[in-house]
Amino acid sequence: METPTKTFRRIVTGHDPEGKATIICDAPPVNTHLVGGKGGATFFEVWHTVETPVLIHPQPDETDENGLILPPPKNGTRIRVIDFPPEGDEIRNLTEKEAAEKFRSMGDENASTSSQGAPHPLMHRTETLDYGIVLEGEITMILDKGETTIKAGDIVIQVGTNHAWSNRSGKNCRMAFVLIDGQFTNNFNLKN
Repeated sequence: METPTKTFRRIVTGHDPEGKATIICDAPPVNTHLVGGKGGATFFEVWHTVETPVLIHPQPDETDENGLILPPPKNGTRIRVIDFPPEGDEIRNLTEKEAAEKFRSMGDENASTSSQGAPHPLMHRTETLDYGIVLEGEITMILDKGETTIKAGDIVIQVGTNHAWSNRSGKNCRMAFVLIDGQFTNNFNLKN
């Protein structure tokens, strides 16, 4: 099995007291979470906003959050990078209760839609519009009806759909996600 990929830099810009653009921070992200223990996905929380439109401050400051929170803040956004190791039987054999616990550890138990006969035990849905970009490797996106393998350079526009990610490649997959808070319209017939 391939070892996880190297870390990356998070570069945050802002303004000095004279209003000149400057670099505020240039370092690897420090807010990281290993989900599911050894062999689980690693979440690198890069940045989030708490309102739209975003208020631009001369010296941007991260809003504190305790632990990992799957969706963005209400009316906000979130960018994260996830390293997905190759999927093993410990994921494929999760029960509904164990799947719900995985999402509880990500701060959103209600996102889990795991059920008997679901296409994958980690099926989930969030009320968000997500842009997912494969940076390295490949991964399979599983939906209620169908699946597709996406590779480095491919981009997924995830529009509030029930889905799961399955790394069947035998190598690490790294994806960047931009999550934007959303709201389902009244004409949806959402079934888990």
